[in-house]
Amino acid sequence: MAQDLLTAFALLLIIEGLLPMIAPQAWQRAMQELSRHNPKAIRIGGIISMLAGAFLLQFMN
Repeated sequence: MAQDLLTAFALLLIIEGLLPMIAPQAWQRAMQELSRHNPKAIRIGGIISMLAGAFLLQFMN
């Protein structure tokens, strides 16, 4: 199980690094825009993302 968790984390880091590598200026603009949002809205987006990931993981198994 630890191996699967580390594999998932490694893939997350790879995917998270794609946009800054490919289009750093677009990534920077997106982060600036995100910083202007209400923290509650960002939190809700994070919750939705987590739930979507959990649903996808359940669906795949």
